[in-house]
Parts: sequence; structure tokens; C-alpha cells
Amino acid sequence: MPRLFIELYLDEDVNVLIADLLRGRGFSAMTTRDESQLQNSDAAQLAYAVSQQKTLLTHNRADFEAIAQEYAATGQKHYGIILATRHSPYELVRRLTRILNNVTADEMENQVRYI
Repeated sequence: MPRLFIELYLDEDVNVLIADLLRGRGFSAMTTRDESQLQNSDAAQLAYAVSQQKTLLTHNRADFEAIAQEYAATGQKHYGIILATRHSPYELVRRLTRILNNVTADEMENQVRYI
């Protein structure tokens, strides 16, 4: 069954206000705190996002680029990784909504996007 709407999972280095702002706009956004996943490793965070079929949002570019490459090399599937530079929560939400309004969940599979 096709998946239309991206559901986000924000790792713990992303401001939780972003999830609140996105939810206020009708998007699905969960945080590591919401999901009781605080202090897990980066690999465990992506594995959790995969288990929940969510796209992971992080500021941790270096580590998650490497993990994404490992997933690709071993044929593992993920539901997308969005690597965000540090900006105000409002600016990040503005950038995220471009993706959320124009990219389906199916299109996000195994993709790494930069905002």
C-alpha cells in the first residue's frame, strides 16, 4: 500500500519545539523524548525510526551520512534521513514543510535530504 505522508522522528539534538510546531500544522512528528529513546546511539535511533517507518530528522550530519552509507552498502532499507543545519525552529519548520508538502513517504525511502 502506498505511503503518502512522511512521519518524522526527531533525534535528541533537534529542538522539541520543531515537533510541536509541525504537529500544530497537522504533520506527524515524534521526538526521542516522546518515544522514550533518549541517550540511544545514532545507529539505534535510526533503527528505531525504521521500526516505526519514520523519517529521521537530525543535525548530526557526519554520523548519519556514514550510517546511511552503511545501510546502502548492506541493502538495508530506511524511511529517509533529513540532515538539517542549525537554524531557528521556525526556519527549520519552514524548510521542512517544503519537503512534507511535496515529497511522499514512499519517495523518501532510502533518501538523504539536506535542509
